[in-house]
Amino acid sequence: MTRVIILNRIMRASERNRSLFLLCLLTVAAVPLRAQTTATPAPVPATQTTTPQTTAPSATTAPASAPHESAPQPATPAPQPPAASPQTTTSPAPQTPGTQPAASPAQQPSAQQPGAPSLPNPDQPTETIKVQVNEVNLIFTVTDKKGKFITGLKRENFGLLDDGRPPLAVLRFTQQTNLPLRVGIMLDTSSSIRQRFQFEQDSAIEFLLQILHRDDRAFVEGFDIQTDLAQDFTNNVDLLNQGIRKLRPGGGTALFDALYKTCKDQMLPLQETGAVRRALILVSDGDDNYSRVEESDAIKMCQRADTIVYTISTNISPSKDKGDDVLKQISEATGGQPFYPIKLEDVAIGFRNIEEELRSQYHLVYRPANLKMDGSFRTIYLQATDPRFHVRAQKGYFAPRPAQ
Repeated sequence: MTRVIILNRIMRASERNRSLFLLCLLTVAAVPLRAQTTATPAPVPATQTTTPQTTAPSATTAPASAPHESAPQPATPAPQPPAASPQTTTSPAPQTPGTQPAASPAQQPSAQQPGAPSLPNPDQPTETIKVQVNEVNLIFTVTDKKGKFITGLKRENFGLLDDGRPPLAVLRFTQQTNLPLRVGIMLDTSSSIRQRFQFEQDSAIEFLLQILHRDDRAFVEGFDIQTDLAQDFTNNVDLLNQGIRKLRPGGGTALFDALYKTCKDQMLPLQETGAVRRALILVSDGDDNYSRVEESDAIKMCQRADTIVYTISTNISPSKDKGDDVLKQISEATGGQPFYPIKLEDVAIGFRNIEEELRSQYHLVYRPANLKMDGSFRTIYLQATDPRFHVRAQKGYFAPRPAQ
């Protein structure tokens, strides 16, 4: 009897030990599961709510730092129950490879926008290279007292003042005999020059045949009360010839309107990468009876367009009239020269003199001092140190305005 009681106690004790042993095994098995949940970032959304809408914003706030910061933060899974609740440990597991990597690359550009300006952006080069170069290109001619062109001079042979001050630096100084030309021929087609018009046409065609080289371009225009662009910029002399021949005289004279419009529409929009000579050859008697703009407005527009105006008067009377003075004022203000033929056949001589001058000019590039971006007019004073020489250049230019 005593042996039976002892055996029963032994059996009960062994059952308790087995249950304790099993409990220990379960406890030990739960430790790596808890460590695994702390190592993965999945429990972070699992501890908040069960809806996916609230977990997605938490992933976008720190897409790059969440995988690194979750490992040293074992306090985040502390509110979770132990391994007894299988839904909290098994359900986030499939979300970590599926939802988080898919959301981070799609939403990564929006999360990196605050840091984007610190990185170079090759798609927007103009925003970083947009620099306004404050340089003045000045083309001028030097002659002696008899009007003969003087060549071979150097930078030290001239004195220059820009708006009353010496330039900050002279960047280039060369004698340019073959600068590309952008030439416009403006023929007065009003009724006042009807008898002289054919000589003007013939002289203009001969001029274009002699002066146009491979890199040059020219256009032809007639004007009375309106402008008639017979041929736009081209290097084809045949097209220019056809444009001149189809012009017909008749009507009043709006000289200032034509000059203003031509510089504004033809010369000002030109975009050139290198230095060119912009010149207008105005063949007219200088009389204006129909313009709406003033002479000063037309001259200012020529200066804005950096255009030299040469004038050839068709007035062959012995006495000079008001029209000749107008042509002289326009030429001298823009750096050109007026020509007054004595007889009608001398119109061709005026074209030849212009041709020679355009191939015998100097080119000066400098940086002005105290340049203000206000669009104001700045005077240019250029003089040769040798008093025997006469310099002919534009009287000034308009300062650029601030970039918009």
